[in-house]
Amino acid sequence: MNLVAILGAAAACCSTASFLPQAWRIVRTADTRSLSTPMYVLTVCGFGLWLAYGVSRKDWPLVASNGVCFVAAAFILAMKLLPQRKRKTVARKLDPTS
Repeated sequence: MNLVAILGAAAACCSTASFLPQAWRIVRTADTRSLSTPMYVLTVCGFGLWLAYGVSRKDWPLVASNGVCFVAAAFILAMKLLPQRKRKTVARKLDPTS
């Protein structure tokens, strides 16, 4: 594996992992008050565009990492936009201990 591939893999891992703690925190607490809606709208759009770019280039590592990031960021945005009662219902279904 060359240096460029290692850098790409490391970047993909960091990007992908960066949204998981936030998503899990939302599932555990159902609290999204401190999140910026415009920031997550832009983030979801950005990952969607990267995903389309990767598909058009048939660059499957780019597709995989941005696909996971897109889903995680879209989940966070959806939870942010849901009314509190529905957000708590989703959180309870995903984490019955909460």
